[in-house]
Amino acid sequence: MFKVHIVCVGKLKEGYWREAFAEYAKRLSRFCALEVAELAERRTPEEEAEGILRACRGHTIALAVEGAPVTSERFAARLGALQSAGEEVTFVIGSSCGLAARVKQAAHERLSFSAMTFPHQMMRVILAEQLYRAFMINAGSEYHK
Repeated sequence: MFKVHIVCVGKLKEGYWREAFAEYAKRLSRFCALEVAELAERRTPEEEAEGILRACRGHTIALAVEGAPVTSERFAARLGALQSAGEEVTFVIGSSCGLAARVKQAAHERLSFSAMTFPHQMMRVILAEQLYRAFMINAGSEYHK
């Protein structure tokens, strides 16, 4: 089964974020093996970098505002290509202070969901929804209209 890893700094503290993420994780279970690594927040992104880099597996995609913006369809196509190639993929979400430059540089890709900045807890839910949407697009479902 296709492996998708999410490496994130910090925990989902509020119950509503945990519930929303759990719902998408449940939906994703029919398409992929989803693993989440929650790393402890440190004082600076540079102090978090080593733990992040150790946790990454396969093709690494850093979520960063300066990354490439894509549509949901393009994201689905990219995810499908990685799945077809037999690669596992890791998405990296930084803390509220962002990601260290060396994490962004080590990533195979940098992806932007928006030019806006989102709370890192919300970003985890947004990523899970977009992963689910991508799998549904690739399955030819009407979820994505």
